[in-house]
Amino acid sequence: MFKKGSKLYSVLFNKCPRCHEGNFMEENNIFKFKMAFKMHKNCSKCNLKYMMEPSFYYGAMYVTYALSVGVSIITFIIATLIFKLSLLESFIPIVIVLILTAPFSLRFSRIIWINIFVHFDKNIIKIEQ
Repeated sequence: MFKKGSKLYSVLFNKCPRCHEGNFMEENNIFKFKMAFKMHKNCSKCNLKYMMEPSFYYGAMYVTYALSVGVSIITFIIATLIFKLSLLESFIPIVIVLILTAPFSLRFSRIIWINIFVHFDKNIIKIEQ
């Protein structure tokens, strides 16, 4: 499931979607906010151009929206069932959790978006070497 060659490997370990060797983002540490969202222009191993066309990552907004809705639903369920908060009271933890998870969702949405269009090619590194 987390092996090289799966989409999940590329997303979770910040790897190029085509070769799974080079890093997608410049910084692996998501908590270094100055560098957390900067992407490489090309893969350092297979030379895949990450910005395939102008405005390619606008589609990642839909992925961010889906991730945010999922996190909101889970937070709402936890707030109402476990902490017994009312409907209005549950919006406070939802907003807090969305703010705290924003760096994760913004970063992962770009990697997920490019993984939708680019598939793993195990022969690409052998060709390049």
